Amino acid sequence: MHLQKRMILETVRNIALEEGIETVTVDRICHDTKISRDTFNSYFHSTAELVSQVLAYERNNFAGIFQRHNFENVNAIEILLTVSTEMADKFQDINPFVTMPLKSRWPEEYQKHFNERTDFIFGKIKINLTKGIKQGLYRPDLSIELIARLYISRLIDLHNTELFPPEKFNFNTLFEVMFDNFIRGIATPGGLSYYEAHKPNYSFKAE
Repeated sequence: MHLQKRMILETVRNIALEEGIETVTVDRICHDTKISRDTFNSYFHSTAELVSQVLAYERNNFAGIFQRHNFENVNAIEILLTVSTEMADKFQDINPFVTMPLKSRWPEEYQKHFNERTDFIFGKIKINLTKGIKQGLYRPDLSIELIARLYISRLIDLHNTELFPPEKFNFNTLFEVMFDNFIRGIATPGGLSYYEAHKPNYSFKAE
């Protein structure tokens, strides 16, 4: 990806997270990135295209976790801890303050993003569950398909502003509690001991 285009996508993401998606305008993007409107238009022909590419960039960043870490000889619980803490720290686009306006104003682009990200996470969770069962860290009686779907449903529930009003519940805290309950529900006694011993080494708090 061209460095200038990457800078634009990063700028849009940062403005949306810090100030809200409503504050993102072409003039603001051009001002913050110090590029002309003509240059901006050469990369993005519509607002919908910009939104679509920002969301794709976000998905690629998430997938990058699995490229940055060599998980080949790492146990399933440590993998889940590493991935989940990075997601809680760096991928706050799942915060309702950002997702709700996106879903309302660009429903097709957001739904495509949501489906592709959900499918990716679903696949990775199934792999993790299979690995954890083989390693004796997760219970052997688990239905991998069912548990993976339950994990996804819990992630989706975190978006529900009626259940969890953003002004009352911090996203990272919600994610940490959900994750903790998930592990405790699937781990063997040995897996739980490993989790409790290593969890203090990980932080779900955004930096």
